[in-house]
Amino acid sequence: MKLRPIAAVALRQIYLMRSSPVRILPMVAWVAVDIVLWGFIARYLNGVNSRGINFTASLLGAVLFWDFFTRVMQGVTMAFFEDIWSRNFVNVFSSPLRISEYLCGLVLTGVATSAIGLLAMLAIASTVFGLKIASLGLLLLPFLMVLFLFGIALGVLASAMVLRLGPASEWLVWPIPAMLSPFAGVFYPLATLPGWMRAIGHALPPSYVFEAMRSVVSGGIADPGQLAAGVGLALLDVLLACWLFVTVYRYAVRSGLLARYSAESVS
Repeated sequence: MKLRPIAAVALRQIYLMRSSPVRILPMVAWVAVDIVLWGFIARYLNGVNSRGINFTASLLGAVLFWDFFTRVMQGVTMAFFEDIWSRNFVNVFSSPLRISEYLCGLVLTGVATSAIGLLAMLAIASTVFGLKIASLGLLLLPFLMVLFLFGIALGVLASAMVLRLGPASEWLVWPIPAMLSPFAGVFYPLATLPGWMRAIGHALPPSYVFEAMRSVVSGGIADPGQLAAGVGLALLDVLLACWLFVTVYRYAVRSGLLARYSAESVS
């Protein structure tokens, strides 16, 4: 695996954004709306709260982390979709580019786009609502690592799904974060969920991040073992997602699906 082809995949996305600034707007606009909306909700709850719970830290912090995860996932899938929409997919893989280099290029693009969204969220949350995310200290690193790795895993998984089922299936990708959020305990402890939902939640790496965050915000400490479990699960998910993408790609090449790839292909 060589660095130059990986950089070429990422550079193509940079050229696309440079030639079309409209592509940059969603990186900031939607996260800004989320932060502002939930920030005012949290401020209202702080005003009517009589138990001294800091809703700004718990709710707004949860929104920030979950949006970061979503941006990582969408950064990977959007880079993949650009090749689909421009009918460039076959051209890319007719070059000497390796599948591992292509995946690394998608991940590099996801890193860049999610970093832009994270900086925008931090700027708004800290200046408008006084959220001190730095108060988490060194815990911020494993929190972001778990969310980043899981976002990469889901982005690669979603790309594999679209590669196998066809471009029309991209509409199955967008609801994935919303469908996972009830199980991940983004805004409430997993203990409030029924048993079967709690079991699914424990299999999702982000649940360990939000449980630890609520513990720290309420004055407790984060369980290092739980965070280590979250990191381990996230790494496992990345490996499984990459394996699945490579398997689907090989099937697409072997069956001729790659050559027939078009907006109408759904099987």
